[in-house]
Amino acid sequence: MGTASGQKSQQGPTPRDISELAPEDLMKLRVTSAANKEQALSKVGAALFVITREDIASSGANNIPDLLRLVPGVEVAQIDSNQWAISIRGFNSFSSNKVLALIDGRALYQPLFSGVLWDQQDLPLEDIERIEVIRGPGATVWGANAMNGVINIITRHTRDTKGGLVTTGAGSWRAGEALVQYGGDVGSVGTYRTFGKYFDVRSSLFPDQQAANDGWHSWAGGFRSDWDLTPRDTLTVQGDVRTTVAGGTSLATFSEPRPVQAVINSPVRNTLGDVMGTWRHSLAGGSETTLRVFYDHIERNGEAATDVTNDTIDVDFEHHLAIGARNDVVWGLNARVNIDHIRAYGSHSLEVTPARSTVPFVSGFFQDEIRLANSLFLTLGSKLEHNDYTGLEYEPGAQLVWTLSERHTLWTSASRAIRQPNRVDFGGRFNVGVAAINDIPAVLTLSGNSAIKAEQLFDYEAGYRGQIHPRLGFGLATFLSYYRNLETTEAGQPLLVVNPGIAPYFVIPVAFANLARARNYGAELYFHWTAARRWTLSPGYSFLQMSVQQDPGSRDAARSSISGYSAKHRLQVRSVLNLRPNVEWSATVRYVSRLATPKIASYVTADTTLRWRPRDDLEFSITGQNLLTPGRLEFSDLTMILIPSQVRRNAFAKLAWRF
Repeated sequence: MGTASGQKSQQGPTPRDISELAPEDLMKLRVTSAANKEQALSKVGAALFVITREDIASSGANNIPDLLRLVPGVEVAQIDSNQWAISIRGFNSFSSNKVLALIDGRALYQPLFSGVLWDQQDLPLEDIERIEVIRGPGATVWGANAMNGVINIITRHTRDTKGGLVTTGAGSWRAGEALVQYGGDVGSVGTYRTFGKYFDVRSSLFPDQQAANDGWHSWAGGFRSDWDLTPRDTLTVQGDVRTTVAGGTSLATFSEPRPVQAVINSPVRNTLGDVMGTWRHSLAGGSETTLRVFYDHIERNGEAATDVTNDTIDVDFEHHLAIGARNDVVWGLNARVNIDHIRAYGSHSLEVTPARSTVPFVSGFFQDEIRLANSLFLTLGSKLEHNDYTGLEYEPGAQLVWTLSERHTLWTSASRAIRQPNRVDFGGRFNVGVAAINDIPAVLTLSGNSAIKAEQLFDYEAGYRGQIHPRLGFGLATFLSYYRNLETTEAGQPLLVVNPGIAPYFVIPVAFANLARARNYGAELYFHWTAARRWTLSPGYSFLQMSVQQDPGSRDAARSSISGYSAKHRLQVRSVLNLRPNVEWSATVRYVSRLATPKIASYVTADTTLRWRPRDDLEFSITGQNLLTPGRLEFSDLTMILIPSQVRRNAFAKLAWRF
């Protein structure tokens, strides 16, 4: 876990003597993701890891996916120059749909397929206060799709980013980037910041050293303002606009004029905008209410020969209050509407019926932390949700936390979570392969199923976190997870298609069903060791064992291979050394075991960053990534929706000026 941080009036923490951090500060670190309220890490009954501002600055990372590699149990695999497969505790894919990601409480998942498109998520890393990652279900508070975990990105208050910031950088793979930001006061009651950002990433190479045509560039701008309206009322208003253009190569399946698969270039253009307001009101007795409203607009054009426009309107209310001396309660209500328009323009397109839809969701949750004794806390709660696909769903959870002392915590939990269906599950249609029947060509067409069910998880966990020595912090989480109603694809009877002017061909219909189950178990551990006055080491390791079985009657031969998309072992060791008060050197060595489906070799890689601050207002850094090999593959899936390219060795230099 990263180190705790104090707030400064300028962006970017100064390299400092790491031994200034007292061991108990880690346990007192305040977090919000586990219970949707602020609490000390020592009282959290979940596998929660925090990436702090110091971790972000010393990592040399240029994007959020690379930051998430710091977390044991989070699977990050880069597919090409602009796409990643990111999951927690298995089921990794380009369209991973069992993890909920948020920025300041705004959900990032795509209603079309319930996953996150990470090429759309780019904000100045200098503005991130911390990233809280829950490995395991967070559904009792956060709801559907927080099935295997929650990634909560929390940005900095504008009172801590006053003044100007200009950064510029260039490198061998990330060709260039620039950020201009300024913040200040609004009278005596408010503060603000605005930014503009650009970056350009070069195309990578395929294993045969041919160009992959997957370059990526983006323009973005945004703002945040924070207002102290009264002694009891605060208001935050923030928003972003962004345009990205990303290339890519995919394997497309055409049905006409004849069934055939072909490799095509498939550039994607994104236009995004969002605005969110958060009002917090403190009540007598220390209770607090929060009202959050956001609007999100996305246009994604070109992917799978389909144009998608999606608008989301979300209203969320939460109330945190104490009842007596033993009960600390959080409850809330949420209403959301997704409005989309999906336009297909080719026989290899993703088609969704109906092309236009308005889908409402409503939910509520209640969670009570009960103090059984001075050091023993039981948390009970449940989320209730209603969606148009499967009706009413419930997601209960229980946590027991025993704080043996300020430095030692034991916890255990049990919960039920779901992954609710989406537009593609219900009404999608997509060509996924070709075959032949009696020498007549055939195309396999995957279609949605209006009878699809929500996938279910029953999860059991136990863990420890604490300081086992004045210089050594340690965390361990173990889990046993049972999945039911996992989605499968079931083939039906072939249909002969005869159209004028083209040769006859078969269509083999394939439909979604819920005919698989799984059992996962494993462990994640990390250490934070102050090896010397200016040197820390942070080893982390995760183990995952997956077993996926088909139910009787399933003919989905590929479903049992899901476990092959996730590495069984992940190990990393991170070192941060203050060479001088204004010079910091960090290095990370990572090992990832092989992927079995399809075969991706295990690898060892190393990253390193040197940061130098010659003056308080000036910082220079140089970063080397993936240093041990010129290129490697990290992920590929059997459908080859995206043909993977190599993750390249990269050197990057960056200059930051604050004024």
